[in-house]
Amino acid sequence: MKRVFISTGEVSGDLQTSLLVRGLYQQATARGIELEVAALGGPRMELAGAKILADTTPIGSIGLFEALPYVLPTLRVQRQAKAFLKANPPDLVVLVDYLEPNLNLGAFVRKRFPQVPIWYYIAPQEWVWSVGDRSTNRLAGLVDCILSIFPEEARYYHDKGATVKWVGHPLLDHLAHAPKRDEARQRLGIGNDETAIALIPASRQQEIKYLMPSIFGAAKALQQRLTQQNKPVKFLIPLSLESYREAIAQGVCEFGLQATIVGREEMKALGLPPEDLGNQPSIACLAGADLAIAKSGTVNLEAALLDVPQAVIYRVSPFTAWVARNILKFSIPFMSIVNLVKMQRMVPEFMQEEGTPEAIAQEAWELLQPQRREEILQNYVAVRRALGDGGACKRAADAILDAL
Repeated sequence: MKRVFISTGEVSGDLQTSLLVRGLYQQATARGIELEVAALGGPRMELAGAKILADTTPIGSIGLFEALPYVLPTLRVQRQAKAFLKANPPDLVVLVDYLEPNLNLGAFVRKRFPQVPIWYYIAPQEWVWSVGDRSTNRLAGLVDCILSIFPEEARYYHDKGATVKWVGHPLLDHLAHAPKRDEARQRLGIGNDETAIALIPASRQQEIKYLMPSIFGAAKALQQRLTQQNKPVKFLIPLSLESYREAIAQGVCEFGLQATIVGREEMKALGLPPEDLGNQPSIACLAGADLAIAKSGTVNLEAALLDVPQAVIYRVSPFTAWVARNILKFSIPFMSIVNLVKMQRMVPEFMQEEGTPEAIAQEAWELLQPQRREEILQNYVAVRRALGDGGACKRAADAILDAL
C-alpha cells in the first residue's frame, strides 16, 4: 500500500485536485499499485476517491482584512492534518496552491519526515503577484518538484532554482466532456431567441459582499437595455457553494433579475447528476451562455475553453486595496487567468474601483456584438495553444507514481 497525502483549499482547488486524484487512482490501477489518498480538500475530491480529513472549500479569501475570519479554522485544520500524518506517515505529499497553509504543512512534513518527497501541483501565482522573494524562496527550497500548469509559471520557478515539470492544464481534458451548446441550452430551458448570460459572482464569501452588487447592477442595466430592444434575456447563476444560495437569491430579488440559480438540486432536475465530476454548475451554465460576467478565478479559463466571451471583475476591501497600493507597492499586469496565460489582454477585466455597474454593463453590451465576440474567440485560440496538449492529469499522476 502506497500512501499519498494531498493538501488544498477553496472551491477551485477542490475541483483541480479532484482531477488529479482521479488520475492517480486510474494510473495506479493500470500499474498494479495499491494506493490510498488522504487529503485536505472538498466534496469533489471525495467523489474521486480521496479520504477527506477536513473540508477546506469554505476556507478561502484574498486580502489582509478578509483573511482574519479564516485564521482559526485554518489552524484547526492544520492541527488535524499534522495529527493524522504523525499517526499515518505518508509515502509522498502533494501540496496544491493554498500558499501559506501549505508552506506551513510542508515545513512540518520536511522536519518530521525528512525522507518523504514533497511535490507541489499548481503552484501559487507568485510569478504574477509576488511582492518579494520570501515565499518563493521558501517554496523552491522546500519541495522536491513542482508540477506546473502554465508555461510562465514553469519558467519562473525554474529560474528560482526549483525542479519543475510542465504538465499542461487539467481543464483541457476536463472540459472536453462538457455538454454541447445546444444540449446545455435545451436542458437549461433557454429559447433560441433568448440571450443567456452567466453571472458568476462568488467562490469566496468576501466576493458576495464586494463583487455581487456590481455584477448584479450591470446585469440589471443589460436586462433593461435588451428588453427595450425586445430581446429576451435570461441570467444563469451557478452556485459554487450551497451556502451562498440565500444571499444570491436575495440579490436577484433586490435587482429584479430574470435569473435562474443553478446548484446541486437544479443539476439533478436537469438530469446532470452532481456526483459526476464533469457536471459542475459553472460548466453547465457556461456551456449554454452567450456571455459571462464573472469573478476572477478558474471560471475565467472555463469560459475561454467553452468559447464564451467574458468580462472579469476583481475587488477586495478598500482597506486591503489601500495597503496593497500604498504600503506594499503591489502591482500586477493582469488578474484574470486568461490574460495571464499569454501576458496579454485577451479579455476585458475590471479591478477595484474600475468595476462600476455602468462600466461593466457597457463592456458586456459590446461583447454581445458580433465583431467584438469574434475578436474574443480569436484570442481564445491563442490561449488554448499556450496551454499545451491534453493529458495533463495523466502526466501529473505518472510523475507522482514514478516518484513513489
